[in-house]
Amino acid sequence: MFTGIIDVIGEVISKRELEQGCELEIQCPYKDFVQGESIAVNGVCLSVVRWRASTFSVQASAETIARTTIGGLRVGDRVHLERALAVGDRLGGHFVTGHVDGVGVVSGLERLGEALKVTYTVPPELAPFLAPKGSVAVDGVSLTINRSHGVSFDVVLVPITLSKTTLGARAPGDRVNIEVDVIAKYIARLLGKPGVDGAPPNFNPELGVEF
Repeated sequence: MFTGIIDVIGEVISKRELEQGCELEIQCPYKDFVQGESIAVNGVCLSVVRWRASTFSVQASAETIARTTIGGLRVGDRVHLERALAVGDRLGGHFVTGHVDGVGVVSGLERLGEALKVTYTVPPELAPFLAPKGSVAVDGVSLTINRSHGVSFDVVLVPITLSKTTLGARAPGDRVNIEVDVIAKYIARLLGKPGVDGAPPNFNPELGVEF
């Protein structure tokens, strides 16, 4: 479990293709890993398989590559890192599982003084779980939805978010990992609505859906 508050930004320094996935070595300031511990890399929960003084390695399965942007990372790419939430830690964002629901696309940018409004477009099956003033994780960053309509939603990135993450460096067309609010998913399940793997019946991506 994570909070969506990014600890540090790491850098991919090597990538090795595996028979069923890939292995990434990432440079970062962490030094006290435990074998197999969870870490969120751009919002994707992965397990540490080995580490050295200033790097650690994680492996992503074929399923993870198919459902996230991890497989598209290249040497030199900067990535958001967050270690797992410990009991007693402050919960500054919202509950983030690191289980990405789908890949979205940056579809709009608008400068608002020192802030930046970003519009993301998501797969239709995720749209019902995005509510104005609700929470969403974009590449592992906990954000508040400013406006949602159909398959798109807006967020406003304030200066601190722009300085502590890579979200402000994204361009239209860039792909991002999207994790919708886990509470919204449980509510949908309790109401008998299909989960994020299937859009609700009669879902209109232009109008959205009301539960």
